[in-house]
Amino acid sequence: MRRIIVVGCQGSGKTSLALKLGRKLALPVVHLDVLYWRPGWKPSDKTSFRARVAEAIAGETWIVDGSFSGLAFDITLARADSLVVIDRPRWLCQWRILWRSAFDRDKTRSDLPEGSPEQFDWKLMREAWRYDTERAPVIETERVQYGADVPVLRLRSDRDIEDFLDSVSVQVHAARD
Repeated sequence: MRRIIVVGCQGSGKTSLALKLGRKLALPVVHLDVLYWRPGWKPSDKTSFRARVAEAIAGETWIVDGSFSGLAFDITLARADSLVVIDRPRWLCQWRILWRSAFDRDKTRSDLPEGSPEQFDWKLMREAWRYDTERAPVIETERVQYGADVPVLRLRSDRDIEDFLDSVSVQVHAARD
């Protein structure tokens, strides 16, 4: 696993998993939100966003945080060797979004674009609520179309995520011996 994409609903834990994987495997993490959003949560145009994504994944190793299906998923899937899908209950994702917007309000993080601090957003809440019926099918369709041969790992619980991270650590140590 040298080129990994982590996808899932907003609030599912994509960024946390991507960062933990990055530390364990010593791989750079590419946050698509940082590449897409301009200061003040203004969207990029498609052409410049796709160019930034292509440049960010030009190297031989990386972890991509997010899919941006319909905009750049085809680019990342074409180069990926693993796809990790976090499939969490929508109530949990909603709770995490609320928690983040309440307690991380106006804070900046490495996974947020410059000039775009954490904030509450009804649109984000609606998108997260509808993720299973609106976004997940689009992601799956694009996966089949652009990356059908990319192995998929589905993680549904904290235990699944912990076990996956533990197994990655073991694989890395075994590969070095």
